Amino acid sequence: MKKILQNKFILIGGFLVAVMILIAICAPLLTPYEYGRLDLAHKNQPPSSLHPLGTDPYGRDVWCRIAYGSRISLTVSLAAVAIAILCGSLLGILSGFLKGTFDFVMGRIIDVVLAFPPLLLSLIIGVALGASIPNMCVAIGVPLIPIFFRIARGATFAVGERTYVMASQSMGSSRFRIMGWHILPNVLPQIFVVLSMGMGGAILAEASLGFLGLGIPQPTPTWGLIINEGRIFMFTAPWTTGFSGLFIALTILGFNLLGDGLRDQLDPKLKSLLD
Repeated sequence: MKKILQNKFILIGGFLVAVMILIAICAPLLTPYEYGRLDLAHKNQPPSSLHPLGTDPYGRDVWCRIAYGSRISLTVSLAAVAIAILCGSLLGILSGFLKGTFDFVMGRIIDVVLAFPPLLLSLIIGVALGASIPNMCVAIGVPLIPIFFRIARGATFAVGERTYVMASQSMGSSRFRIMGWHILPNVLPQIFVVLSMGMGGAILAEASLGFLGLGIPQPTPTWGLIINEGRIFMFTAPWTTGFSGLFIALTILGFNLLGDGLRDQLDPKLKSLLD
């Protein structure tokens, strides 16, 4: 723990992530405005004492929409990563332990998923399922499955050759007991190291889909949707897109720094596995 707290990446990344989470939790306490209330008489107003980050093309407070948008963006990203971890880790452990035909078939399926750029695959799934929060979680989570699959599969191969696993097999333990009691606890630390890095990718994917109009529908605010709403006035009223883009960048930076720091401290060998 002392070494972790001395890591600058972990401290800076953890601070940025904690601030964004606090903004999402305390959004109703941080602004007196309603995120969906229109005020066309005060549209595209620059930052002021009444509106610290200005107003958007519909007269809505930008800070209010960013604060409430952080709830949706972080929730969708977290749910998408949870789907990826659950599916990717379980399939990776099964593939690495059972081997044989199952491993071959899963490997080919993962190759097909990897053949598509992640954002393109999210777009295809998002268009096919429609715009809603659960569908967005699935659309963003599916392209992340191969990352956790590779980590879990590689770790399972390494753990499966250890003496205590072979001893458990010789004693007649079932496959599911071995995977649950011996392999899974050794795989989870590596999964959690990659978790924070996957969150950054999920946030970027959610913002990209929202910007393209394929994310959460109006009037619910998301960071990508806020940028899309202000892109026409980017040069005359840059605060709408600028501040939302800044929050996206800081959040992704925080998760990436946190992931890099955790990887260096907890599992330095994981870098070669990812490469």
